[in-house]
Amino acid sequence: MREIAFIKQNKEKWLEFELAIFGKAKKNPDELANLYIQMMNDLAYAQTYYPKSKTVVYLNHLASQIYQKIYKTKRTDSNQFIDFFKIDVPLLVYEYRRYLLYAFALFFVTVSIGVLSARYDQDFVRLILGDEYVNMTLENIKKGNPMAVYGSGSNWGSFIGITVNNLYVGAKCYFYGIFAGIGTFFVFLQNCIMLGSFQYFFYEQNVFWKSVRGIWIHGSMEIFAIVIEAMTGFILGASILFPKTFSRVNSFKIGFKNSFKIFLSTFPFTISAGFLEGFITRYSIDMPNWLSSFIILFTLALISFYYLVYPFIVHKKLNSLTAAKL
Repeated sequence: MREIAFIKQNKEKWLEFELAIFGKAKKNPDELANLYIQMMNDLAYAQTYYPKSKTVVYLNHLASQIYQKIYKTKRTDSNQFIDFFKIDVPLLVYEYRRYLLYAFALFFVTVSIGVLSARYDQDFVRLILGDEYVNMTLENIKKGNPMAVYGSGSNWGSFIGITVNNLYVGAKCYFYGIFAGIGTFFVFLQNCIMLGSFQYFFYEQNVFWKSVRGIWIHGSMEIFAIVIEAMTGFILGASILFPKTFSRVNSFKIGFKNSFKIFLSTFPFTISAGFLEGFITRYSIDMPNWLSSFIILFTLALISFYYLVYPFIVHKKLNSLTAAKL
């Protein structure tokens, strides 16, 4: 069958799917299950005969949305807050996983730019971090504590100030995605180049390991969260630039709703990073190596598992449960 005939034959059914997804048509779980079966059949057909077509992209998106809708109708007695982190966000991260790949690729490239710029331009670090900060850090290095800056101020004051600032940076990274993703790119670029040059500065001063023990106690979750926030900004921008078969307005509504949920999921990690920076990092110079290493690896493993591994586990599990139910 020609693709145009396939679309013409099924477009009314797909419209019914859309109405069910966006709540404009009420469907009970059994009806949704039937819709899901038909959608998967259509998707399988399209993938076989029109593998590079926009039809496949469109049907794959609808199938994913129906999939989530089925599960939501079966958890009315569950805790919505817990389900948000346990089910909703992982499924969305799985659906938009390619944007996470883009964000990480950009992260490593731009951090490398920061490292190389600091290596080949002696004034670059001062340009990025400012003379005052660089001079203060050099003085701290001479005193034997390159991480002394994290010990200034009170625990609670540092925690609150740092957390508010990190939430602000994350919000900029996300909401600037409304400018077709370009705003997110520049915010992310600035922070990653700063990170690369900052870390190389300590390497150049022969205190690399001391800096790692201090910076990454809180940095594992803080920096990872920024990568996720960049991901959400790119999703938001892509929903405007690439509406696919949806109208641009509907595409933006879907993109904003889904990306905002993922963005909100970074808050616990950002707040936790602020807590570690305010209360723990200041003592890194006095910690045994095993303890600082454990904190770094544990926090990195925790956030990595949630965003890189757990979405696949949830998707596979719910797919099996749905198939069994259907």
